Order: sequence, then structure tokens, then C-alpha cells
Amino acid sequence: MLDLAGVLQRYEKAVTDGDRQAIVALTEELLDSQCEPLDILIGVVAAAQRGIGERWQRGEWTVAQEHAATAMATAATEIVASRIAETPVTRGRIIVTCAEREWHWLPAAIIDCALRADGWQTTALGPATSPLRLSQYIHDIGPAAVAVSCSVLGALPTTRRFIEASASAGVPTVVGGAAFGVDAVRAQALGATAWAPDARSAAEAAASLPVVVSAVVPLPADVVQEQAALELDHLRLTDQVARQWIVGADPALRAVARDAVPHTLHAVSAALLTNDPRTLSETAAWLGALLANRGVDSPAAVEDLSRILLTALIDFPLSVELVRNHFALN
Repeated sequence: MLDLAGVLQRYEKAVTDGDRQAIVALTEELLDSQCEPLDILIGVVAAAQRGIGERWQRGEWTVAQEHAATAMATAATEIVASRIAETPVTRGRIIVTCAEREWHWLPAAIIDCALRADGWQTTALGPATSPLRLSQYIHDIGPAAVAVSCSVLGALPTTRRFIEASASAGVPTVVGGAAFGVDAVRAQALGATAWAPDARSAAEAAASLPVVVSAVVPLPADVVQEQAALELDHLRLTDQVARQWIVGADPALRAVARDAVPHTLHAVSAALLTNDPRTLSETAAWLGALLANRGVDSPAAVEDLSRILLTALIDFPLSVELVRNHFALN
């Protein structure tokens, strides 16, 4: 039996040391000792990535360190994938992809491994795939299903387009990733056939998908119109809000604002599309913790951002209502 705690400790030390060779050697050692490939990916690689994200959140790691760690995790995943590729194909073909604006391929690569280990023939389209490209692949290869990984809220609108494109061809979808939260609410709102909280669940969900699905139910017209307008105005709004928020602000807040403001606007857009205001309350909590870990008065900073958003979004009534009621620290 795999001693996950011990292996995870060895893996994390190698990542901290920036020792890619040690990561490769450890992965191969585990595979040679007959460890289950998914135990390695889920219990070690994915678990370590969550820890790395928490280190960045606490201000202990830089973005550069986080990217280097992800590169090592990708190398480990590719080694595991090469072993899983030997699994006989016993199911149909499934497309594995990330929606446009989603560049985090590692979670999707782990899902691809889980599906391949369960006998699926997978076609990986990679990160930030356009709806047009997905539609072309659906037309060309006629998959039994499409699996979409979405880690960032900004990719939920294009994930909806993926779901629409798949369903219009009668192809079911299984979705998952951090952007969908902890339950199926957002997935169901976007019209996905199934939601999975992790890679193993994705394989289980894929095995239970219907053969054919109907076209998705249209979203409310006022929601679609306002979300589209927000998307078109995103760069201007980001610039306006960020400039007002950082005036006279602590340097630590200035450093965070570049990522925090667009993320917050994406949270508004996601709340509109999914009718799930938790995207805003979760973003406020994330931002509050991020600022507090950097020595900023987070309640005051989040309150300031909320006030600025309410003014900037004056032409977006549904968005104003969401921000007023849900973007605040508890």
C-alpha cells in the first residue's frame, strides 16, 4: 500500500528544492513498485499542487516558484500518462479539453489519465481551446462525450459555449474544476450533463453518461445580454476599477490588484451566468485572506473595492445587485 504521507513529503521536498530529476525518479520508482497511477496523480501530484497554491496565497511562494512547481508536476504526470497509455481501450472516444481563457492544463491532464485508465480512448485538445475548434473536432471524430476542466471563473462563459456546442451535436458533457465550486449547482446551471469533483469521479461520471443529449435550455435573455456586455467592457472596467482602488494604497495592495480586479469582475460574470452568488462571496473571502497575508487591512480594502465596483457597474443593474448583496467579508 502506498504511504501517501511519506511519498507526498518526499515529493514536496523535491519541489521545494527545485529538483526536477528527483521528481522524475520518484515517479518512476512508484510506478515500478506497482503503485496505482491514479494514487500517484491524485494523492501526490494534485495534493502537492494544492499545497503550493496555499503557499502562494499565504505569500510564502512567488508566482515564479509556483510555475516551476507546476512544470515539475506536469513532468510527473506525463510519466504516469505514458504508463497508463498501455491500458487497453474498452470504451469509446472522449475529448478532454479546457475552455478558452483556461490555461491550467494540469488538472485536465490528470482527468485525461483517469479516463484513459478506465478504458476510454482520449483526445486531448489542450488548454484554452476555442469553441470553434471543439466543434470541428466533434464533427470530425464523433466522440461519445466531452470532458471540460475549468479552474478559473473567467473561463465559465466559454465553458457554457462548449456545452452548447456539444449538446447541439447530441454529445454529453462532464465538467469539473475549481471554478465549478464544491457542488453541481454551476454545472447544472450551465447545462452540463454531469459534474465531477475530482479525477476519479470524472471517470465514474463519464461511464454513466447518456448516449445522446438534447440541446441545452437557453439562459435568461437579460442575463445573457448583461454578461455579454460585461465581457465586451471587461478591459475598460478592469482598468477603471484598478486605478481607483490603488490610489494612495499600500504597495502590497497594488501588487495584488492586477490579478484581483479582473478575477472579481469574472466572479460577477460567473454569478450572472450560473445564478450562484457564491462566486462573489468566495472571491471576497479569497481576496481578504490574500491581502491579510500581505499585511493589508483586508476588510477596509475589500469594502473599498466593493464601493468602487458599485459605481463602475452602474450600467449593469443585475451585476450591481449581486455585488451589493454578496461581495463582502463575513
